[in-house]
Amino acid sequence: MKISFWGCRGSLPASYSGKNTRTKVQEIVELVLQSGLESRDQIDAFVDDLPFHLKGGFGTNTSCVQISSDGDELVICDAGSGLRDLGHSLMAMAEKKPSVMHFFISHLHWDHIQGFPFFIPAYIPGTTIHIYGCHQDLEETFIRQQAAPTFPVPLKEMGSEIHFHVLDRDKKHHIAGKEISIIEQPHPGKSYGYRFHQSGKTVVYSTDAEHTEDSQSDDYRFLDFFKDADILIFDGQFNLADHLFTKQNWGHSSNLVGIELAVRAGVKKLCLFHSDHTFVDHDLTKFLSDSKRYLNIYDEGSELDVVIAYDGLVLDLADSTPV
Repeated sequence: MKISFWGCRGSLPASYSGKNTRTKVQEIVELVLQSGLESRDQIDAFVDDLPFHLKGGFGTNTSCVQISSDGDELVICDAGSGLRDLGHSLMAMAEKKPSVMHFFISHLHWDHIQGFPFFIPAYIPGTTIHIYGCHQDLEETFIRQQAAPTFPVPLKEMGSEIHFHVLDRDKKHHIAGKEISIIEQPHPGKSYGYRFHQSGKTVVYSTDAEHTEDSQSDDYRFLDFFKDADILIFDGQFNLADHLFTKQNWGHSSNLVGIELAVRAGVKKLCLFHSDHTFVDHDLTKFLSDSKRYLNIYDEGSELDVVIAYDGLVLDLADSTPV
């Protein structure tokens, strides 16, 4: 399995302005003036050594994560605006394209389904799409999203074959070669986390969940759900102050809570996800640095690896390193 991130922002897509670009250019020019570059090789090395927030960025799309599978079946978590880019990537594939796609929807807030009307493979006959979730109004919500007057193409007129499945969260499911467990999460309207296990590797997708004081208990139910995961994709939208005070009961958690739960559950890699749409790249770079600093305080010498998801990040479960 490889995990590909196509959308990682929370609540709505992040904006990107000329001011953001100007700030980056100014920082880079200042570094160039200090470097005395004289050759193309030196320039290439200079760019390679730039901080991530200057030579790249964390992206702007809302939640969409691809879990690659063997054969012609594809597993996708959520259908936020990142799904549009995934669709374009699939259409550009030179080799045979996946013909069966399995969507696991955490919940029905708009930022987790808004990309589906713009997913090109859904318009192509011969494509089969299965959409899974635990909300009884799963199908109705997808239909309503594309109903007039808010969208010109009704769901039933998309060319693919689309099936909806309401899952029993208390059972394990076997889909696309994976054993899948589900957990109900504290979030307005309820959300659901998914634990995928295949060939001895485990990925947990747990976004839009607010972990409060009860997360400190030894028998906290998420500890078992996260236990020994190779990758935990975790809703770390807020810093601790926002989580505890100004944005309490908004349905999201903090980076620090994610670190504590990951350490206690024996997780190998924590991937902070659903990043605040108001944070620019520099803010998220600091957010990651602060997270790693807290990990060292909370559990000095911990082997937990902490990253922040960004549009375009690929993690290979063979070694869990970025590709």
